[in-house]
Amino acid sequence: MKKSHKTARSALMIMIFTLGSKLLGFIRETLIASKFGSGMLTDAFFIAVSATTLVGSFILSSISTTFIPVISEVEAREGRGGKIKHTNNIINITAALSLALVIIALAGTPLIVRILASGFEGEQFNLAVNLTRIGLPIILFSGLIGVLKGFLESEQRFYATAIIGIPFNLAYIFYLVFMSSLFGIKGLMVTAVIAVFTQLLVQIPELIKAGFRYKFIFDFKDNYINKVLYLSLPVLLGTAINDLNVIIDKTLASRLVSGSISALNYANKLNGLLLGVFISAIATVVFPLLAKEFSNNNITGVKRIMSYGVILILLITIPATVGLAVLATPIVQVAFERGAFNPNDTIMTSSALIFYSLGLVASALRLLITRVYYSLQDTRTPMINGVISLGLNIILNLIFIQFMAHTGLACATSISNTVTTLLLFYVLKKKIGSLGTWGYIRNFIKAGLASVLMGVIVYTVYHGLYGLLGVSKLLDLLSLLAAVGTGVIVYSVLCYVFGIEEVKELIGKIRDRVLRGTGI
Repeated sequence: MKKSHKTARSALMIMIFTLGSKLLGFIRETLIASKFGSGMLTDAFFIAVSATTLVGSFILSSISTTFIPVISEVEAREGRGGKIKHTNNIINITAALSLALVIIALAGTPLIVRILASGFEGEQFNLAVNLTRIGLPIILFSGLIGVLKGFLESEQRFYATAIIGIPFNLAYIFYLVFMSSLFGIKGLMVTAVIAVFTQLLVQIPELIKAGFRYKFIFDFKDNYINKVLYLSLPVLLGTAINDLNVIIDKTLASRLVSGSISALNYANKLNGLLLGVFISAIATVVFPLLAKEFSNNNITGVKRIMSYGVILILLITIPATVGLAVLATPIVQVAFERGAFNPNDTIMTSSALIFYSLGLVASALRLLITRVYYSLQDTRTPMINGVISLGLNIILNLIFIQFMAHTGLACATSISNTVTTLLLFYVLKKKIGSLGTWGYIRNFIKAGLASVLMGVIVYTVYHGLYGLLGVSKLLDLLSLLAAVGTGVIVYSVLCYVFGIEEVKELIGKIRDRVLRGTGI
């Protein structure tokens, strides 16, 4: 099988399983909203989850990203035995460092909560502290997941990576359906720990198939381990800064009306669906290809792969932005409005979703462009860019929150992401030369025009069906699905008419397959 076919198959597999995981994730969020609503309990829970997953995600992202090129270098020089040996070493070192972080965080939990949610007082503050302490093992598990994920992806084994979110969400769903009435919000935090642990367990069968065997090796003087740790530091700081933007939003939201944190959280989950399903799959599969082209000193190859990824992301995220903005309220209603989640919660969440969606294109491009920098072995530039993003986000937060409340926080995040993503492109152009920017702009304009026309039609279809069919959860869902389906068809046709080559090529391939299948 050709490499391009393998790459496409890997990306498709990741998308399919990630889509399943995201759908389960929406069921999870829907159940949380239904069981606990949007108020004091959920605000405390989401702050606790943020506190515990913040450090965990730092470790997971930094290690899994930098471990792939280093462990591939080890295999080239020392063979399979050396690769497994050094992997065991970093597993044990990561476990030791993560355990030390857990102990430190255990002692400093009140300070952590005070920083993340300065508006919490009394019972809510104490609850957030207790929930955070319950969730601290997430830090340890996340570090180990990052190492194993890097090893498996270096083996071109994406199955465990793709499926990892399914047991995570199933653990939540089981608790929320069968046990939440007995153990409440504290039980939900215990479930969060168990859910992360299942992500570790699901990788073990794939590791065994890859020939990995665990041995206790602990050597801090290992040069390759030192290289991983050295490269990880800028990635760690960059990831931390990116996540801090979300944390800052929640911290400032803790000073607003009750439910503001939950509204931002639910909106961010909806906005992140596309990033998690399609864009992450593209970035995951493209990253090793970029790294290989750079290792061969083929900058032209890097630009070609990057260009394909950028245009593909534009074609996906521009219509998604318009769709989220036009259908924000019905999307939130269908996804969350039931049980303790009331119409006022829908208004707060949908308004935040609209402003988060404005930064969707930039967030997706940033995910890809950051991988381009990493493939060039430049982890410093994305870190500096993250610092700029953090500073800009804080300034805009303090301005917009004065007259836009929680929606101002979402708007500030979108603006800061957009500005700093443009800066990443500018610096990359100075680093490797022309990027074919005018080609990106032409596709942006064409996709933008197609998306606006699509948005008008989608809005008309949804509200027309809504008025015709009446009001009920099932009919709302049918109206929404019909509007989205119509939008996909209209957008595809318009992109073809406007001469977007990637869409014409895709439609041509589909037409050829259909003709071959019918024997015409």
